[in-house]
Amino acid sequence: MTAQPILTARGLVKRYGRVVALNHADFDLYPGEVLAVIGDNGAGKTTLIKAISGAIRPDEGEIRLDGQKVDFRSPLEARDAGIETVHQTLALSPALSIADNMFLGRELRKPGFRGRWLRALDRDRMEEVARQKLNELGLLTIQNIRQAVETLSGGQRQGVAVVRAATFGSKVIIMDEPTAALGVKESRKVLDLIQDVKSRGLPIVLISHNMPHVFEVADRVHVHRLGQRLCVIDPKQHTMSDAVAYMTGAMEPPSEAAVA
Repeated sequence: MTAQPILTARGLVKRYGRVVALNHADFDLYPGEVLAVIGDNGAGKTTLIKAISGAIRPDEGEIRLDGQKVDFRSPLEARDAGIETVHQTLALSPALSIADNMFLGRELRKPGFRGRWLRALDRDRMEEVARQKLNELGLLTIQNIRQAVETLSGGQRQGVAVVRAATFGSKVIIMDEPTAALGVKESRKVLDLIQDVKSRGLPIVLISHNMPHVFEVADRVHVHRLGQRLCVIDPKQHTMSDAVAYMTGAMEPPSEAAVA
């Protein structure tokens, strides 16, 4: 690819005692693409994503965002740099409203004295922005922006988490198993959301075990094995069986896929 990667990692190492979770792992994400990260259980893909999103600090190696070296000491630092993560657990507060969850930790204050000194929240503005963003990504089924998240379906909750990431993620969005606990209809809505976010120019890292979903939405597939990047394949030129064989070690990847 001629474009420069927006997010790269080189030689990442992470050890937990004698267990080597990352073994000089590399990673590249290009602007405007959906990059799927697949791997068998224990391959280290979750550790890789945690390192990129600031949840852990690697023992060795470097991460670059927009060509600049970064050293995230927490997920908050990664978020401030423009990297938003939609975790499998969603990280939503069930008792709070949709709008409150959208702005959790980033609440808008009222202008003037009330906001600056009394710390009064601008709820009307937060609800207006939340409704606008939900509509932009086609979540028109949510009628009441003030309803508690615990009253929503699984697909709607996933949608709120994705919209929150798309609203505040200025550089990269990472999605960890976004359809794992969803039914067919709700999974379809999330896949459509991924395409909508991509169409807005935001690159997405998709971690998933669901091969049909991966091959439907991904532009490239990063295969992770034994703590490192094994290869990167084009889903249009390889089959799902190929991908499974690569990540389980049943088949060696072609040499041209090993350097991506």
